[in-house]
Amino acid sequence: MSGTAPAPRGGSRTVPVAAVLGSVLSLQFGAAFASTLFDDVGALGTVTLRLTLAAVILWAVVRPSVRHWRPAQWRGVVALGASLAAMNGFFYVYVAIARLPLAAAVTIEFLGPLALAAVLSRRPRDALWVALALAGVVLLGARGLGGDGGALDPAGVGFALLAAAGWAWYIVAGSHVATTVSGAAGLTVATTVAAALVLPLGLGTAGAGLADPAILAAGAAVALLSSVVPYSLEMRALRELPKNVFAILIALEPAAAALAGALVLGQWVQPVAAVGIALVIVAGVGALRGSGDPR
Repeated sequence: MSGTAPAPRGGSRTVPVAAVLGSVLSLQFGAAFASTLFDDVGALGTVTLRLTLAAVILWAVVRPSVRHWRPAQWRGVVALGASLAAMNGFFYVYVAIARLPLAAAVTIEFLGPLALAAVLSRRPRDALWVALALAGVVLLGARGLGGDGGALDPAGVGFALLAAAGWAWYIVAGSHVATTVSGAAGLTVATTVAAALVLPLGLGTAGAGLADPAILAAGAAVALLSSVVPYSLEMRALRELPKNVFAILIALEPAAAALAGALVLGQWVQPVAAVGIALVIVAGVGALRGSGDPR
């Protein structure tokens, strides 16, 4: 597969928007299933399995050719890999430490993309959609997300903010890689970089447990749902959607997390969260309709 920059694309936004929605659903159900591995290999072992097996799958399918990559392409891919390691590592660690409901965890992490959307906004209308998404996220993060409604664990909040920064970094780096490296070659190498960064930590905590056949099978399913499918779809979307629009559309993550948490983990959403979900959806649609040219 070539490592040259892809040709600019325009036209309908149906495909990139569908890619974002597919990514949102796949990622959150994958995260819900991943949490079931915590008791066997721990949080760091889970993220190590997810990224390492995702890299193996991507190399087997994509088989990227990197011989002709320019230094700028390598820098972008390495930055994307580091962002993936930060985003995934901190997400799983703070979920494991703070025992946050899945929807609440993703809601806090979404502050990263939301802050990025605010920074990239250029018109009053853009600020309106960001504010509307923020209101929805606040409602989603309130008592409507399950649990006992008590105060959040301070360590969980700290890790959540680090994961949020990693998510914003991922959008910026991913947009650069998506428009400078063709196909899934950039994602394949970036996932390998991320796996290499977390592998020592995963081996140090889970050890030989990572080689158990049953754990490997479950890890492969998580890698497909949580990394291979969603990140491939997001790279596709980032080729055509502006970063601020993508960041707002990703606000659907907490809604999908609430659905996945309810169906997989039994973490049911209370009525107040429905209003937050509705606000986030309206903000995403409004940002998309007002984005102008898809480039």
